[in-house]
Amino acid sequence: MALYEHVFLARQDVSAQQLDALVEQYKGVIEAHGGTVGRVENWGLKSLTYRIKKNRKAHYALMDIEASGAAIHEMERQMRINEDILRYMTVAVEAHEEGPSAMMQKRDRDDRPRRDGDDRGPRRDFGDRGPRRDFGDRPPRGDRPAREDRA
Repeated sequence: MALYEHVFLARQDVSAQQLDALVEQYKGVIEAHGGTVGRVENWGLKSLTYRIKKNRKAHYALMDIEASGAAIHEMERQMRINEDILRYMTVAVEAHEEGPSAMMQKRDRDDRPRRDGDDRGPRRDFGDRGPRRDFGDRPPRGDRPAREDRA
C-alpha cells in the first residue's frame, strides 16, 4: 500500500455538511478497496486565483490516504463524475507529516523573514517630507511667461 495526500476543491455553494458528506463518500470508496484514510482537514472557503467552472471561491479539503493505486483511480473516477468537485490532486508521499498541515498553521505576518533578507525590523516611518520640489529647469506652471507666438 502506498501513501498519498489528496486535496480537492468543492463548489462554493456546497454547505459544510455536504462537504463532510463528500469526504465520507470518498473515504468509503478508499475503505471499500482495502485502504485507510488518516487525517482529514477542511481548509474552508478560499478565493480562487482564477475562475474554475464559473466559481470564484471553493471549499478546500485534504485527506491523508494509505491505499492501492486501484483505490485512488476509482476515487478520482468518481470525482470526475461529481459536479460538486471542481478540481482534485493526488500526490504520492514517502510519509505523512505529523501535526497540522501548512495551511492550518497560524502564522503571524511579522514573524516571517523579509524577502530581501533585510532583518532590520519594521520599515521606518519617514514622516512629512515637505513640499515636492520641481524637477528640471522649467518654472512652476503659474510663473511661466505667456507665449507670444500665439495667433
